[in-house]
Amino acid sequence: MNGVLALAKPAGPTSHDMVALVRRLTGTRRVGHGGTLDPFASGVLPIFLGAATRMLEYHLGDTKEYRATVCFGAASATDDLEGELTPADGPTPTRQQVEGALSAFRGTISQVPPAYSAVKVAGRRAYALARAGLVAQLQPREVTISRLEVETWDDSDPNRPIAILDVECSAGTYVRALARDLGQAVGSAAYLGALVRTRSGQFTLEAAHPVDEVRRAAAGDQGAVADFLLPSDWGLDRLPAVVLEPDQVAAVARGQFVRPPPAGPTVADPDTPIRLLDPSGRLVGIALLRDGRLAPDKVLIGAGATSDVPREPVEAALLAERDPEPDVDPDPASVDDA
Repeated sequence: MNGVLALAKPAGPTSHDMVALVRRLTGTRRVGHGGTLDPFASGVLPIFLGAATRMLEYHLGDTKEYRATVCFGAASATDDLEGELTPADGPTPTRQQVEGALSAFRGTISQVPPAYSAVKVAGRRAYALARAGLVAQLQPREVTISRLEVETWDDSDPNRPIAILDVECSAGTYVRALARDLGQAVGSAAYLGALVRTRSGQFTLEAAHPVDEVRRAAAGDQGAVADFLLPSDWGLDRLPAVVLEPDQVAAVARGQFVRPPPAGPTVADPDTPIRLLDPSGRLVGIALLRDGRLAPDKVLIGAGATSDVPREPVEAALLAERDPEPDVDPDPASVDDA
């Protein structure tokens, strides 16, 4: 089975649990996801099956949108609701103070990852060091937050006001760290109380399939899940594409270079992936422009196709086991964080 399943992950299971579930329900061996959601988080989780896993690396930089519940008045050891909470000193912030502080977090900013994260420090995961009681010196990294607004504000408990934020950010942004830093910016403390991913690239929660819906479909016939799948190259229309002649399709299937059509594509960066389509518009592979010719980089049909998933960075993403929570193993290719 080949394609992409936009799955609505519920709060509770890990992203790896979702990959394992889809693998079991569909009988498909090669299954991976397009960006980890922590167990307490919910939302859209793109699941790639079969040949579609070879497109995974082109989604790792996708922007994300979240609905983040930020709880003020206390700090968390893990920067989320699962860590030990420590009440903040001083007054709790008002909505006006929080909204006034948001501007400092919009745009490209420097962000220090949470202590409980999958970032490597001297070859070890930061969360492993934190669990061992060691303090890791995590280096800040640049992330981009293109939209950050207070959607709702709840101060029914004046000591623990809650803001629900609308966040659009780059891959690699730690929303938990954003909550932590926002609390500090208003002279208080804060942690992430809940998180819903509403968009991952072009995959939206609105169009995602609930887990129970997928279970019911598979209960009658494993193949029925195929009705939920999007094409392997869905969401990659930002990449340039060329339509090949039938003889060129056959050449690409053998892994051979082909000449691009006279009209294109024109790419400034020779490492820009180019989608190769057959005359019907079906994806047959991904190529790079080399010396004026299209050099197949990934071939999805014929003799040039391989059952081996590219090892970097996709191999780790296929493991789908990156998460800073206690029961999850690392997946270094997952580039976003709850």
